[in-house]
Amino acid sequence: MIHQVNWVGLKTLYMKEVRRFFKVQTQTIWAPAITTLLFLVIFTLALGRGGKEVLGVNFATFVAPGLIVMGMMQNAFANASFSFLSGKIQGTIIDFLMPPLSEGELMLAMVGAAVTRAVLVGLVLAGAMMLWPDVDLSVAHPWAIVWFGLMGAIFLSLLGFISSIWAEKFDHNAAITNFVIAPLSLLSGTFYVIDNLAPAFQIISRFNPFFYVISGFRFGFLGASDIGDTNLAVLHGALGMGVVNIAFALIVYLVLRSGWKLKG
Repeated sequence: MIHQVNWVGLKTLYMKEVRRFFKVQTQTIWAPAITTLLFLVIFTLALGRGGKEVLGVNFATFVAPGLIVMGMMQNAFANASFSFLSGKIQGTIIDFLMPPLSEGELMLAMVGAAVTRAVLVGLVLAGAMMLWPDVDLSVAHPWAIVWFGLMGAIFLSLLGFISSIWAEKFDHNAAITNFVIAPLSLLSGTFYVIDNLAPAFQIISRFNPFFYVISGFRFGFLGASDIGDTNLAVLHGALGMGVVNIAFALIVYLVLRSGWKLKG
């Protein structure tokens, strides 16, 4: 019997998506982790020489948390944007739309699977970076690591989901990755503090959700952030990301419920 929430169907779709990416874990977990680690190697060798310190720590320790959560977000987007789009292209989208799942249950299962992949990538990255000699991943505020890590993964999962609804071919999805996700990730303070930017670009950076996720996640490890001078500023950023995700989830739900580009 199906009551108010189809928990069996929701769990089945979630497990189906998790097993899908886990069967090819070399491509979906280990390869992205290695690619992100290369960023750490290259940037610490290029910019971290001479004992350079940022926010009171060496450059490798400063950049490591940002790379972890950046890898999490990018993989959350990749996972959420693939299944739905491939179903549309291959003509198997009916397998998602016909089962007795509400729009909310469908969205929750897809986003949940994408967040699961993001967390696994983050754990692999964190474990590998602990082996890097100059990286210290001591935890200052566990709540910030959990909150901003989940908020970033959920945000990108929702973005990937709505991207897969909009896209009609893989080129469209690649365009979102190359012209939206990559620039916002790299220009979000992953490799620098925004105080180094001109005032106009500092203002622009504060409109970038990626900035709050990366700086907040880094605050969890370092106890320092360029969001603001006080812990209250970080808390405001945390609440802001929560509000953004709630609003974005509502938009995605309404789009999914309308059947836009899904139902003829």
